Amino acid sequence: MSTIEANKQLCREYFRAFIARDTEWMKRHISPDFVRHDPGLPFEVRGPEGVAKLHDALMPAFPDMELPLQDFVGEGEKVLVRLRVKGTHTGAFGDLAPTGRKIDIGVLDLFQFRDGVLIEHWALLDNLGLLKQLGALPA
Repeated sequence: MSTIEANKQLCREYFRAFIARDTEWMKRHISPDFVRHDPGLPFEVRGPEGVAKLHDALMPAFPDMELPLQDFVGEGEKVLVRLRVKGTHTGAFGDLAPTGRKIDIGVLDLFQFRDGVLIEHWALLDNLGLLKQLGALPA
């Protein structure tokens, strides 16, 4: 398997590990120096512990979350993944009380790997669409 194909597989595994809060996978495949660049988050995501913290912030709000993966583009150390985030808002999400509403938003995630370890991640989510779907902003 080429390095690019191996990195695409690591992306697939990352999303499964995220949903399952598989901290053992995270410790093995996410660098302690890892950083996620995400302007929509009110906190910093660093290292495997930061990814677990992100899980703990999102999954209680959307416990039925699904992450359908749609496209993978790889070049060098980087893989771009286009996916959706789907779920039902049944728990607190930041200051927003549960609404019972369904969400379905687009996401572009750019991952950088080195020697089979995730070292950096740039996330671009449709946060405006998310807030509209949750009723926090007018549609």
